[in-house]
This record gives sequence, C-alpha cells and structure tokens, in this order.
Amino acid sequence: MKQTGVLKLPATRSAIMFGNFFLIIMALYQLKPASRSLVLDAISADQLPWVWVGSALILFVSIIIYEYLLEKIDRFSMVLATSLIFISLLAVFWLLLNGSTPIAAIAFYIFVDLFGVVMVEQFWSLANSVYSTREGKSWYGLVGTGGLVGGAVGSTTAAFLIKSTPLQTKDLLLVAAAIVLVIFLLTWWLGRQKVYENAHLKSQLSDSQRGWRYLIKSRYLLLIAAVMLMVQLVSPMVEYQFMHVIQDLYPEREARTHVLSFFFSILSVFAIVVNLLITPFILRSFGLLAGLLVQPVSMFVTTFGFMINPGLWTSSVMKISDRGLSYSINRASKELLYIPVDQSVMYQVKGWIDMFGYRTFKIFGALIIIALTQWTGLTPTFIDLNWVIMLGCVIWIGFLISLYHDYQAIRRHEQDVFTVNRNLSETPDS
Repeated sequence: MKQTGVLKLPATRSAIMFGNFFLIIMALYQLKPASRSLVLDAISADQLPWVWVGSALILFVSIIIYEYLLEKIDRFSMVLATSLIFISLLAVFWLLLNGSTPIAAIAFYIFVDLFGVVMVEQFWSLANSVYSTREGKSWYGLVGTGGLVGGAVGSTTAAFLIKSTPLQTKDLLLVAAAIVLVIFLLTWWLGRQKVYENAHLKSQLSDSQRGWRYLIKSRYLLLIAAVMLMVQLVSPMVEYQFMHVIQDLYPEREARTHVLSFFFSILSVFAIVVNLLITPFILRSFGLLAGLLVQPVSMFVTTFGFMINPGLWTSSVMKISDRGLSYSINRASKELLYIPVDQSVMYQVKGWIDMFGYRTFKIFGALIIIALTQWTGLTPTFIDLNWVIMLGCVIWIGFLISLYHDYQAIRRHEQDVFTVNRNLSETPDS
C-alpha cells in the first residue's frame, strides 16, 4: 500500500503527529494524579525519596534494555509491542490496586515514570523518521504543543471523572488503557499507510551508549550536563514539599486525586501560555541567557515565598515555577544550546543527557533529601529544605552564566570561520 498524496503533505502529517502526541500525554496525565494519590495512600511522603531512587534505577536499567532491543527489533514494531504491553500492565495494576499492600502502589508509581519516558521517546523516534531536518525545524514546535494541550485536557478530564462520575482513582488506569489502545490503532494504521517507512530500520549503536564519550571531552557539554544535574537536584525537593502539603491537606484519596488532577491542568495551561506567548518574546527581546535564567530565578523567588508562608497556594506556585517553566521556556532555551554542537555529536550527547543523565541525576536529589531528613541527627523543616533549594538555584545560575559565556565564544568562533571562508572565496586568483 502506497502513502496517499494527502499524507505526504507536511501539514497533514504534522496534524496527525500533533494528535498522536496529544493522546500520549493525555494518557500520561490520567496516570500521574492517580499514581501520586495512590502512593500517598500506601506510604508517607517522607518515604517518597526512596521511591524516586528506586524509580531512577529501574528507569536506567529499563532504558539500557530498551536500547539493546532496538538493535534487534525495528522501531515501528517496538512501538506497537510496547503499546500492547502497557495496555496489559494497566489492566494488571487495576486488579492489583484493589488490595491494601503498598507494593502495588509503589510499583505503579514507578511504572508511570517508565510509561512517560518510553512513550515520549518512542513518539519522537517515530517523528524523526517522518520529517526531514528542514521540516522538523518548521513543524516540531506545533507537534510539541500537542503534548502540552494533551496534558491540560488529560488532567482536566481526570478531575472531571473523579468529581462528577462514579469512577474512582484506580479506574483512571482503564481510561488510560483505552487511550493507549487508540494510539496503537492509529500507529498501526499510519504504518499501513507507509508513513513510518523509515522506522522499520534497526539501530546500529544507540546514541546514548556513545554520547558519554563525547561528553567528557568537552567543557561546554559538561556544563550542559551540570545544568541538568542542578535541575534534578532541586526539583525533587520541590516535589517533596508539594506532596507533603497535599498529603496533610487531603487525607481522603478521591479528593486528593481530584485536587492533583486539577493542579496538573493548571500547570499544563500555564506551560502552554508561556510556550506560545512568553517564550518567543523573552528569547527575541532579551536573548538566550534570559530564557535560561527564568526558571532558576522564578524558583528562587517562589521558594522564598513558600518559606515565608507555607501552604497549598504557595507550594503550588513553587511547583509550577519548576515543572511549568521546565516544560516551556527552559526546554526551548535548552534546545538552542545544542545548535553550535556538531550535528553528528549532538544527537549522541543529547541522547545520553536527556535519556540517561537527566533521569538518573534525580537519584542525587533524592539522596540529598534522605540525608537531610533521615541520615542526620537534625530534624529539618520545610524552611531548612527551602534554603537548600535556594542555594541550588544560585549554583544553577552560576553554571548558566558560565555556560552562556562558552556558548558566545563558540558562536564567535563560528562567525570568524565563516568570515574567513567568505573572504577567501571572494579573493580573485593571482
């Protein structure tokens, strides 16, 4: 079966990819509030850092296995198989969560983290097989916005289902499974239409396996990794305090799930507004450094506000300044940092930082929380952790300034080389 003329159009393919990504993130945001509410039913928020350590380790091992399988199985077949496995696991978890043991809730929490990483990575892997580099630059912004809209619709839908229907928290798993089934059918149909022809090739050597070798040889790339490390050192502390507030204010599970779903919908809408309106304005008017500094500066200010007046609203604003800005202006600014990097190196290093480094760096943030709250003789309060967050933001800002100086130096060097080459081409032969 040949790809139809309509599907060959970049606009048509982008609309389909927008819808596909929309569905993936919509399913994820059925599961996120459910997993967090269920885990707080099973364990105390004080124990969450241990869950994060376990989640990061399992993610690390799972990604290695996943990359290995991609060398044996083509990407398209892997996507279809993974979707069916996730649907089956969601049904299994729905049955297991009827019990009262905390193991199922903890395992489900970790599963949701894995679900988000794998489904998103697979989507962009397929997208890269659909677009040329030139087309990607034109359409990836629109396609990525599909995920932000999916987050808003998914979390709003979850809040509605819990508040206005007989469905309970664990029933959101079946809603997500139904959405993943739609994703499977859509992907299968697009495969039949030859949209994913290039996705039938197997990987030779995964980018993430080679990326670290380039990383350790470059100060510039190491600074990018250091910034990602600071993000993951600070973010778990924000999450830890936010989850404590939710646990204390909403001991009843269904009410807690509704509030978390409503919060995630606000966070997603905020990210959409920032991504579409504020990000282009800041990057055009004030430049890359300003875009990079928005998140750590905002987190410093909102953390100070939470320290002065701990509560639901201040913790929510602090959390939004973390995740809402990370999903919007910080992501757009971070992608610009890779532009000066040689393309053959960039994809490999980016794969390592985004897939391996960024996920496993969270272990260090969780261990800092554990060290402060459980391994010392101190009894830290929110205020103590807030000082650590603000110190982390200051160090983060320092790394960004140093990184920006290196970025400017690389761009100046590129311009000098371009000028020399142009002058040479304009010099007449003697």
